[in-house]
Amino acid sequence: MPLIDHLLGNQTVRKAIWKLWYPFLTRRLHDEGVVFLNYAYETAPPMGIPLAAGDEVDRACVQLYHHVASQADLRGKDVLEVSCGHGGGASYLTRTMAPAHYTGLDLNPTGIAFCKERHPLPKLEFIQGDAENLPFPDDFFDAVINVEASHCYPNFPRFLSEVARVLKPGGHFLYADFRFRESIPAWENALAECPLEIITTTDIGPCVIRGLDHNSARAQEMLDRKLPKFLHKLGRDFAGVKDSRVYNALKERNLSYRSYHWVKQ
Repeated sequence: MPLIDHLLGNQTVRKAIWKLWYPFLTRRLHDEGVVFLNYAYETAPPMGIPLAAGDEVDRACVQLYHHVASQADLRGKDVLEVSCGHGGGASYLTRTMAPAHYTGLDLNPTGIAFCKERHPLPKLEFIQGDAENLPFPDDFFDAVINVEASHCYPNFPRFLSEVARVLKPGGHFLYADFRFRESIPAWENALAECPLEIITTTDIGPCVIRGLDHNSARAQEMLDRKLPKFLHKLGRDFAGVKDSRVYNALKERNLSYRSYHWVKQ
């Protein structure tokens, strides 16, 4: 077992590592204007959603957000995204799905500062906060979105409880993430105990692979330029480039990537 995997088995150490990694990554990529930190999504035949010219370079990443968020109608809704990263998804959904208000929350203060600088849009705000202790009242949001982040959380069941708490009755939880084979039973147990009603579950692994194929060359070139050599392997996994551990696990079905839609009764 790689050392990083062993360390991430400890909840306290896991959170400490991610709290260091994400600000470091934000600083390294700031001048590149990277607004998406998630993997990607492409259908066969291609999804082909219309995009603004400025979004086209991130098409495959945008499409993952589009797939997750379009499971519910966000028009006129108060929306929270937990772990918004560099804000690309928040910006896209605010501009195209007409929420009344969109809040992006992330633990990374450096990332939140980047989001505020990069995405100054009406109806969109960014705040620093913890996914396991959401700084909002009960029954506050019409929808909560979480894309490819929950595998970093030390206490995933606690996060699910917080989502249920801040959602209004009738509110939607729109979610996508992955787990390696050995972590799937604990993931599924937590999901089964989620205090929300499940509407749909979708295996999107093949679509994610096609998205990664689309992004791989660009991501690899950027990693080579922006990360020190001793972090190249970790960076390849983080970006899911071709022949990385994550990419191969997806291809070999040793990693499951799914999307979900829940509703609060």
